[in-house]
Amino acid sequence: MIDALALLTSRLAKALAVLSGALLVAMTVLACANMLARAVWVPLEGTFEVMGFLGAMSAAFSMAWAQLNKIHISVGILFGRLPRPVRRSLDAAASLASCAFFLLLAEQSRRWAAFLVETGEVSETLHWPFHPFVLASALGCLVMALALFTDFLLTAVGRTKV
Repeated sequence: MIDALALLTSRLAKALAVLSGALLVAMTVLACANMLARAVWVPLEGTFEVMGFLGAMSAAFSMAWAQLNKIHISVGILFGRLPRPVRRSLDAAASLASCAFFLLLAEQSRRWAAFLVETGEVSETLHWPFHPFVLASALGCLVMALALFTDFLLTAVGRTKV
């Protein structure tokens, strides 16, 4: 059961990470196109809005993959000196607490997106609706919560190095 969940989480995280990379490439292309357009005095309208939207989605979509591959920043100055059972318990507790936080963040983002739909909020220059980008961020938080829950389970049964 844990293996199936770990596989699902890994595939979801990898798919979002690939999409995050594509969004970064799109941001780079857009920034370069805008610089070239400015050189001939015709800047692209809404570049900063689109860069913000793409950047937010890219960050949200890359979190779970970073968590699963342990490439995030962590502070472990004292952690490494603790006995193994204590480290394992603290790691499991931290994963579970972080999972709860990201679930809450995903739910609040979903609620915010629903509010934006109700109010019809759009971006200032391009008049794009905000809610799809907020929902995309909520999806990233939800997959991050799944990755943290998977880490919690693997740590709890002793299948990860702590």
